[in-house]
Amino acid sequence: MSKRTYQPKNDDLYKAIATLRTPEECQMFFDDLCSVSELRAMEQRYYVAELLDRGLIYNDILELTGASSATISRVNRSLRYGNDGYEVVFKRLAEQEAGEDKPA
Repeated sequence: MSKRTYQPKNDDLYKAIATLRTPEECQMFFDDLCSVSELRAMEQRYYVAELLDRGLIYNDILELTGASSATISRVNRSLRYGNDGYEVVFKRLAEQEAGEDKPA
C-alpha cells in the first residue's frame, strides 16, 4: 500500500484507469481528467524516470527534459525508495517490446 493515507473513494479512479485498453483511450481520459500543465508535469516526470532508469546523470537529464533538479531528485527517490510502480511499468513495457520483436 502507498505511503500516503489510503482512501477507499480513490479506488474508483484507479479502477477506471485499469479499464483503459489503448494508449489513445488513456490520452483521451487523461486529457479530460487533467489540466494541460498537470499532464505535462506527469509526462516530464515519467520521461525523467525513463532516463534515470537508463543510467543518465542529472545534468544530461536536465538538458534533455528541462526538469528542475528538485524534480529529478524527487523522481530518483521514487525509483529507489518508492512503491515500485515505475519498475512494474518498465518491466511490462520491456516484455511487450520483446514480444513484438519475436518472429511470428
